[in-house]
Order: sequence, then C-alpha cells, then structure tokens
Amino acid sequence: MHIIIKVHHLLINKCRYKASKTEHMDKEEQILISITGQDRPGLTASVMTILARYDTNILDIGQADIHSTLSLGILIRINEVSSGQMMKELLFKATELGVNLAFTPISDDNYEHWVDQQGKNRYILTLIGRSLSAREIACTTKVIASQGLNIDSILRLTGRMSIKHPERNRRACIEFSLRGTPTDRHTMQGELVKLSNEQGFDFSLQKDDMYRRMRRLICFDMDSTLIQTECIDELAKCAGVGDKVKTITERAMRGEIDFKESFTERVALLKGLDASIMEDIARKLPITEGVPRLMKVLKTCGYKIAILSGGFTFFGEYMQRKFGFDYVYANELEIGEDGKLTGRYVGEIVDGRRKAELLKLIAQVEHVNLAQTIAVGDGANDLPMLTEAGLGIAFHAKPRVAANARQNIKNMGLDGVLYFLGFKDSYLGSQGRL
Repeated sequence: MHIIIKVHHLLINKCRYKASKTEHMDKEEQILISITGQDRPGLTASVMTILARYDTNILDIGQADIHSTLSLGILIRINEVSSGQMMKELLFKATELGVNLAFTPISDDNYEHWVDQQGKNRYILTLIGRSLSAREIACTTKVIASQGLNIDSILRLTGRMSIKHPERNRRACIEFSLRGTPTDRHTMQGELVKLSNEQGFDFSLQKDDMYRRMRRLICFDMDSTLIQTECIDELAKCAGVGDKVKTITERAMRGEIDFKESFTERVALLKGLDASIMEDIARKLPITEGVPRLMKVLKTCGYKIAILSGGFTFFGEYMQRKFGFDYVYANELEIGEDGKLTGRYVGEIVDGRRKAELLKLIAQVEHVNLAQTIAVGDGANDLPMLTEAGLGIAFHAKPRVAANARQNIKNMGLDGVLYFLGFKDSYLGSQGRL
C-alpha cells in the first residue's frame, strides 16, 4: 500500500505538467526506481527496454540477488513530460512479472551532494570466520557507524554453506565497501581487534586503492606459517637436544632475545647430527591448512611467490619443488666431509632485517611497487617485512606480532589470505575448489 500511494502522488504531479507541456519540454528530473521480488531471466531486460523507449539516461545502477530474490536499483534522468508514461508502463510490467516497484524523486541538489561524495576515501573491511552470525556483523557495523563511515555495499566472498552437509565449505567471508574517512583509524583498528579476539573471527581493514587490486608479489615465512612446525626443533629432537632448542626458539619468536644470537646458539647444539636426517624430516613436514589451495590460485593468477625464512634452505627448497615457489631465501647449514652438521652456518643469517631487505630486492627485480607486495608471517623476526609490505598479514602469530600487525588470520587456514586479496570462491574454478 505504501508503494502504491507513493507512485500515485508522483503520477498526479505528472498530470499537472500536461497543461504546460511546451514549458517543460526540456526540463529533466531524477527518479530512483527500486524493484524487488522473485528473480527470473529477462526481468532486467524488460525494464531496460521500457526505459530505452523514453531515451532515459542511467545515472547509477546496482543489483543484488539473495536466494533468488532480486533487489534492483536504477537511478535515471528523464524528461519530465515523458516520465509519467514511463512509470505507467513500468507499473504494468511489474504487475505482469509479479515484482514490487517503487519510485522516489531525487532533487538536483540531493543528486549533486551524492556526486560530491565520490572524492571521499574508501576502505574495504573483510570478515572471515568458520561461520558468521548476526552478533558478529552487528558489533562490526556499530564500529563502522561510530567512525562516521558509510557502508556502500556488502558482498559475500565465500561459497554458499550447506545445511544438510555442514562439514562442507566451513567458512564464511563478507566484504564491506566503506566510504569516508575514519574518525580515528587507530581506535577503529583496536576495536576490531578486540571484537576479533572475543568472537573468533578474522578481519582486514585496507584502503581501497589501485594497489589493493593489483598485488603481484607475496612473501611467506616458512616455519609455523607454511608448515606447522619449526624445522630447527625437528632437527633438535633427532639430535637429542629438543627441549633446549625449543626453549631458545620460543624466546626468540616472542622477541625476548636477539634472533642472530638465538640462531647461533641453536645451530651449535646440532653439531654431530647426520645431515641425511633432513630428507626424512622434509617428507614428514606438516603442511599448514590451506597451503595447497592458496598456492594453486596464486600460481594460476601469475603472482610471484617467495619464501623468506629464518629456517633452512634444505626445507625451503623442498617446499619450492613441492609447490612451485619462485624464490627461496633461508639459512644454509654447514655440513662436514663426514656428512654431519658442524654446528655452524654458511653466509649471512636471514633475520628480520634481512627479510625486509629481500622483500624490497625481489620487488625491485620483478618491477613491482612495494604497495603491491604482501608479506605473511608469525614471529617477531617477521615484523620488519610485515611493516614494509603493502599488505602485512600476521598468521596465527605470537602476541607481540598480532598486536603490531594490521591484518591477522588466527581462526582460518592460510588460504584465508585469498579473501583479503578480494578473491571470491566463485572466481577460483577448479584450482580454488575446497
């Protein structure tokens, strides 16, 4: 009833123009056409065919389809003399198609104010979880509103979830397109981190610019990122010094001691271990959830992919052969003539500073702007490259790292990175099939 009354008043106003048709011949107006109802093939074509008969100018258009239910908005500019007849035809067509139709007049001033909003900053806020409830979305949208940002669109990136088979595709990701500038981005980031920790979802807040849409180089830490272990800990177990090395490793990853110092101490404890054991360890490496899917998609899409690791080249090169990494930079263990580890390393240690340097070097070689780079890691020695990259992602990270990274993934597998890059499951085809 509300819609019918709204349309009726508009049509009455149209009748008033007939008396002075010549006067208004060149006068135009804006009308927002809103169509909702059961979607069907040819609906949009039917509407556009009618609009085309009246030389209608399309100022904006947007469509969403949820469970075969259509929501279509069309903002038009049309001669005032023609608009009444156009609306009558659309009403008849809407009745024929069984959809709801509403017309809203938009003044010139109102339209110009809307046009002026185009210059405002835009941000993309991505939420990922095993599932997302109304509670998580309600809390997130309250943060968005409190920062004075407007939600322009909401898009689901993940595939549809099955009710009968809930074990399939157990992930949910939605993307908010936000317009405006946060009142305090630091505060907004902190509030989102708090929600993420409390409610068990991951998020990414990024400036929506051309670089976000053109990432080309991604660099990964290896130990506890691409694989679910620390290779030096595995070697230490075989050498009978597992507890000693693990204690030093944990302190280093938390940033409590210098990485170079800790690395030298741990490598020294491996002296006398038969180097052949590394092949056996490599074959048994526990690959992190989502790595095969992530690598297939990134390789298909032409990304350059690097391992920048404080671990060892032997295992990095094993991962390179297995998944097709383009670059591997890690630490080289010295092996004596007797085939045993000497307790020393060869060359420069790949620590946090070196990882950041290598990120910039590879970007230069590949002719990639730093804003187009991505870095993913979990430990304190990853922070420099996470900070240097255009998009730094802390993955199941230590507290200090998580607190200093703008993007965190702690509830999902490593393929969660794809959603931060804007990929939809429907884009990925067979390479991205779950």
